[in-house]
Amino acid sequence: MSDQPGIPDAESLGREPRSIAILGAGGDLTERLLLPGLGKVAELAGGLDLTLIGAARTPQSDEEWQRLVRRSLEAAEIAPGAVDALAKAARFVGTDASDPAELKALLDACPSSPVLYVALPPAMGHEVAESLAQLELPDDLVVAIEKPFGEDLDDARALNEALAAVIPEERLWRIDHFLGNATVLGMLGLRFGNRLLEAGWNAEQIEKVEIVFDEELGLEGRAAFYDSTGALRDMLQSHLLMVLALTALERPERITADEVHDRMAEVLGAVRLWRDDPHTARRARYTEGRIDGRFFPSYVDEDDVDPANRIETLAQLLLQVDTPRWEGVPFVLRSGKAIGSPRAEVAVHFRGSVPPEGLGGADAGAGTVLRMSLLNGDVDLDLFVNSADDTDRLERVQLEARPDEAELDAYGQVLAGILAHDRLLSVRGDIAEQCWRIVTPVLNAWAADETPLEEYEAGSSGPADW
Repeated sequence: MSDQPGIPDAESLGREPRSIAILGAGGDLTERLLLPGLGKVAELAGGLDLTLIGAARTPQSDEEWQRLVRRSLEAAEIAPGAVDALAKAARFVGTDASDPAELKALLDACPSSPVLYVALPPAMGHEVAESLAQLELPDDLVVAIEKPFGEDLDDARALNEALAAVIPEERLWRIDHFLGNATVLGMLGLRFGNRLLEAGWNAEQIEKVEIVFDEELGLEGRAAFYDSTGALRDMLQSHLLMVLALTALERPERITADEVHDRMAEVLGAVRLWRDDPHTARRARYTEGRIDGRFFPSYVDEDDVDPANRIETLAQLLLQVDTPRWEGVPFVLRSGKAIGSPRAEVAVHFRGSVPPEGLGGADAGAGTVLRMSLLNGDVDLDLFVNSADDTDRLERVQLEARPDEAELDAYGQVLAGILAHDRLLSVRGDIAEQCWRIVTPVLNAWAADETPLEEYEAGSSGPADW
């Protein structure tokens, strides 16, 4: 599959029979992401003995579920052999996850080692835990639960406690598919595989770090979810804080799940709002506009949006990391929708240097920037060199690295990790709680309407003064 650290290869997946029961099988996530990810894992592994069991309150026949599985895999251009094998072994079990008897029937329907994949809203996590607590569970049961993990810090703690009472941490996967992005894990290789960068990865050399995920997309039919979530909860609280942790952590002795998770928890425990001020965070939502000729109505005019919720479509946090390595370095996290100049990257801004007398140019003395794309792993590094035509003048050039495209997408990587019992791509419970701790003062300030909800035109780069 991939030589990325921690990503399992085909052999490590084994050939033992496995069952994956998907609670929430009727949702968009299952058809659009989960099934294609599993299909690609099966294709690259040369086949898996895998039973896919769909589960949802709304019943359907095995044949209907098999057609959905086949449609999803074919749309993802999975090899026909893998499509046939997975579709033929697919079954459907109508299940109310809050009913212990129905959840037991679902687990009993798994013919082999079961993975219970909870692709349901956060509130349902508690109901699943309560139902599991009333059952005698298989010793090899694995539970995977989608983010957001809880709805706030107290809820995440309560959910952690409820799940800990029924299943050990080593068999619980909290899913944040950003960790399966080869680019994100590639930060480990970039930092610790290059002495030049590792030596300069500190406050003495770095002025600022930006972690940005701005996209052209609007709601795309997800208004019911988004209008109860917003950009801060959807992107910054989970995805971008995971990226920050991997960008700022101390060197692990080995790339193992325990070692990397320890270092991630350690650095997130040192993260707080800039000067502890929640008003350094900013929020905005888009008004009507156009992107590449496509019209976007104002967010408040989108179907299934309640303007009274005052949900943001663009959020920005200013953070600090209270460790000697990062003292005084601001970390800017930002994500927005309907942005006309999309940007998805980690940008590390190095401090400038003073060239000797006799070397000049418009940018002489300015800092350079290392950029790592969060979409495809491209790496760009600015450098200053002498101009070929004027050796007394410095000019900025760019070094480019274009890694091979990953064979598995982010969901495929995470699912392969579950099947291979490799927990590197799982979010540990204390890490999930730290992420909520960091954003809680901002959520409280926004709930009290202490921070202005600004506006920006769809297709712009955001409010003019951001």
